[in-house]
Amino acid sequence: MGAQLREYKQRISSAQTTKKITKAMELIAASRIQKAMARVRASSPFSRAVTRAVSAVATYTDIDHPLTRESENATRAAVLLLTSDRGLAGAFNSQVIKEALALAELLRSEGKEVVFYLFGRKAVGYFQFRRMVAVQEWTGDADTPSFDNAKEIADALIEAYETDAEEGGVDELHVVYNRFVSMMTQVPETVRLLPLEVVDAPAAGEGEAPAELFPLYNFEPEATDVLDALLPVYIQSRIFNALLQSAAAKQAATQKAMKSASDNAEKLIIDYTRLRNNARQAEITQQIAEIVGGADALAS
Repeated sequence: MGAQLREYKQRISSAQTTKKITKAMELIAASRIQKAMARVRASSPFSRAVTRAVSAVATYTDIDHPLTRESENATRAAVLLLTSDRGLAGAFNSQVIKEALALAELLRSEGKEVVFYLFGRKAVGYFQFRRMVAVQEWTGDADTPSFDNAKEIADALIEAYETDAEEGGVDELHVVYNRFVSMMTQVPETVRLLPLEVVDAPAAGEGEAPAELFPLYNFEPEATDVLDALLPVYIQSRIFNALLQSAAAKQAATQKAMKSASDNAEKLIIDYTRLRNNARQAEITQQIAEIVGGADALAS
């Protein structure tokens, strides 16, 4: 009975230690997520504005440009996968990796060869463990990504996109990341960066909301030069925003996972405390019974 009490005490102590660690990690994630969300809010308007400007320019020009050029026989596609450097975030990394692999299967079913670009140690470790090949990898800055990270990734992707597929280039660029929706929800997102999907806005009919009005542009010297200048800015801004979204989603997922772990540890403490009290009461009852039995034996 004494050994059972010692075992329960050890388990209670272990659960208490675990709760202290998970509670501390939850508070750290809660403090970091506010900064991450502020960075997302600061970068999103610029990313949307650049995307809108590129779409408007590409819509109202007839030039042939890599931004909007749809390859009739696309043979290679690049997928940029964004994960975190650390775990302890529930299904944060597994769900985005699953989304990227599903996208790869879809592209392969269309007859395209898929090449991966990886950001984050979890993606790199996943590919290394399964002996899957990636063209390029970046690690170490997933929690606090900088614009330099986005520029480095964008330069590599643009270089691959501007190279012919026969020479090792790609015809399409896709990015897969976790989009921050709320503190409780992080959704895997797939975005095709290039070629840019441009859809002519239909004119508003009677009783319909007016179509979005794009500003009119004058190009000096030519629209091609404008789009050439916008191409790296567009890719950098979209990738930077995706990196910030992923970082904010990671902190939210960590906070949620650590809160769940703390609640589970508290439940274990309550359960083991109840079992320890029952075992102690059973031991006391047994000792009283032995004393009474011994006294009766002496009396007889």
